[in-house]
Parts: sequence; C-alpha cells; structure tokens
Amino acid sequence: MFSGLIAGTGIVKGMAKSGRSARLTIEGRGVLKKLSSGESVSVNGACLTVAALSKSRFTADISNETLARTTLGDLRAGDPVNLEQSARFSDRIGGHLVSGHIDGIGRIRKIEQIENAFLYQIDLPKSLLKYCIEKGSIAVEGISLTINQVKEKGILLMVIPHTMELTNLGEKKAGDRVNIENDLVGKYIERFLQYK
Repeated sequence: MFSGLIAGTGIVKGMAKSGRSARLTIEGRGVLKKLSSGESVSVNGACLTVAALSKSRFTADISNETLARTTLGDLRAGDPVNLEQSARFSDRIGGHLVSGHIDGIGRIRKIEQIENAFLYQIDLPKSLLKYCIEKGSIAVEGISLTINQVKEKGILLMVIPHTMELTNLGEKKAGDRVNIENDLVGKYIERFLQYK
C-alpha cells in the first residue's frame, strides 16, 4: 500500500525483455532509504517487488500481466520514473490510499500552464472514467492527485510546482501515455452492489 506521495525520481538503467516478461533496473538516486530485497516499491504507480539490490540500484521482475496493463514496457534507459516506498501503518497518509495495482492507461491530451500551476487534460477509457468524481482522488503515474473536473472523455487535473519538480510529470508531453489507478472506494462500492 502507498500514499501517492512520490519520494522523487529514479532513472531507468536497463530493461531486459524476455518473452512477454521483463527485468527492470533503476538507479534510485538516494530517493529510496533502507530498501531491502523483497520489499514493494511503486514505479510510476505500479507496485513491483525488489528482486536484487545494490547500493544505489534495484532490480524488479515485471510479469506479462503488468507489462500489458501499464506503460512500464515503454520504458527505455535514461527515462525518469516516479518512486515511492510502501507505507507503514505509522505513516501519515498525505495523499490517498494507493494500492499500486494499475487499472489502465490514460493519454495526456493537453498541458497548459496557468500562473504557477499546470493544467493536465487526460483522456481516459470509459472503464476508468466511471470511477472519477470532481474533487475525488486519482493516482497518475503513482502520484496522488485531485480531479478538478470530469469531462466527457477524461479529466482535468491541476498540478502544483512542487509536484512538477519532484516527479516525472514535467517530462511528459501531450500524447504521452500514463498509468492510472482509480480511487479504491468507488471500485469496492461497485463490487459490493453487484451482490444482492
């Protein structure tokens, strides 16, 4: 479980694909503290398990399911990635509860600077859009964000300078695909209502 508060970015050092799976190596840049083998780490919002560890790098295996459902398969050496260690029960949850299980992929339609912030318009498939509500939470690339407005084909998000500096959103441009995790609450309510 994560909070969606990104600790910082790391850099992809390697992506070794084998059949429909892959092994990803990331330089942590001191962002991840006291990381241990077997621990969960959010990489662009996807929960991965640390398989190998050195002083400043970690390696994680990526299954075919994760490659099919996320944008991790698009990563290349040198790409920045958002990183967050798993939350502890004693931690403050400054964002919202994020599982690290990506629901699907959105596409950035437009980015516009408005005074000190940036407005992101992200198109979503209907299967994800149905869980979005104005002023509700959503995780984009693992970042806990507030939905400003829900449109017919997507959502509008306002991103503050601190988030732009600390995450990889500043590297994104119109047309880029992004990992989306809807808020857990709506999905659970829908599932409960299916059973009578």
